[in-house]
Amino acid sequence: MRMCDEDLMLQFQAGTVEAFDILVSRYRDPLTNYIYRFLGDMKECEDLLQETFLRVYRNRHSYRRIAKFSTWLYTIAGNLARSEYRKRKRRRLFSIQSVNRDAEEYEVEIPDETFSPDKHTESTIQDHYIQEALNQIPEEFREVVVLRDVQQLAYEEIAQITGLPMGTVKSRINRGRTKLQMLLKDIYTPPQS
Repeated sequence: MRMCDEDLMLQFQAGTVEAFDILVSRYRDPLTNYIYRFLGDMKECEDLLQETFLRVYRNRHSYRRIAKFSTWLYTIAGNLARSEYRKRKRRRLFSIQSVNRDAEEYEVEIPDETFSPDKHTESTIQDHYIQEALNQIPEEFREVVVLRDVQQLAYEEIAQITGLPMGTVKSRINRGRTKLQMLLKDIYTPPQS
């Protein structure tokens, strides 16, 4: 019989480290997907995944069963991802923006030469475009779209994870989806009937 996450967490709080190992194995892949979709960088994703589980381990006694374990876990991962995204955004502003002779700021485009379509399958190519589009939409939309459409969490759980009212969650998901559709409209055209 499969034990629920909340019972495993109670066992872990009581000192059973194997319960923690089971939780890590259950959530490693979904959290990797969530963090990667949020940041778009696998190395940073792996670092944040490790930091998320480290925080769960260290703060295990602060978990209360009143919340679903997954909500608590995604809240930790989401907070870390948002912090990293803001840090990266500040770093990028300093490294990509420059000043011309007229003291006006301008952005320097840095081409991505790492993508080679002949070495990837069609699904990998589509995934690349989706990730690029996700990276282009504002953070507040990206987070809720990833939680809903990639992680397939319920609106209620997304509201708990983000601390946003339900109406705001639904609005941001719709606006995020609309922005993604606009960015991806030239990539995917539905079949004509």
